[in-house]
Amino acid sequence: MIVYHGSNVVVKTPDMAHSYRPLDFGKGFYVTTNKEQAIRWARRKADLKHSSGAYVNSYEMTSDFGNLRVKKFSDDLTDWIDFVCACRDGGDDYKAFDIIIGKVADDKVFRVVDMYRLKVWDKERAIKEIKVYPGYDQIVFVSQTAIDKMLKFIKAEEV
Repeated sequence: MIVYHGSNVVVKTPDMAHSYRPLDFGKGFYVTTNKEQAIRWARRKADLKHSSGAYVNSYEMTSDFGNLRVKKFSDDLTDWIDFVCACRDGGDDYKAFDIIIGKVADDKVFRVVDMYRLKVWDKERAIKEIKVYPGYDQIVFVSQTAIDKMLKFIKAEEV
C-alpha cells in the first residue's frame, strides 16, 4: 500500500527524533493513504515554517504488522474521540502501541472535538457532528521499530 507524508522537507528516512509534539494519536510519524490530504498537510507545514518548499513524500507500507502492537479505530467514533482528546491533552496512552490507525481530525473535525473537550457538547452530539465531514485517514508510527519495519521511501514531489 502507498502512503503519504506531507512536509516542508524531503523525508527519505523517517525517524522519531523529528516527532516533536503529540497530535491526534500522540507523538509519532504521521502518514495517510489520501494524497490530497498529504498535499494539504505539506502546504500547511510549509506555511507554518515559513518555508519555500512543500513536499509529499511517498512510501510503500507493508501489510505485515508481525508482532507490532497496533491500535485500529473502527468507524464507531466513541473510543476514537476520547483517545484524541486524551492525546491532545498531553496523555501518553498512545505509547502502548507501535502503530495507530484511524480517522483524522482535520480543521473542521478539530472544532467539534474541541467542543467536546470543553464539555460544550456531549459525546453523542460531537460524534453526530463529526460524521457529516468527509472521512480522512491517518496512520501514526509511534515507534522507530515500526517505521523501520513497515515503511520504504519511494519518492518526494514538490507540491
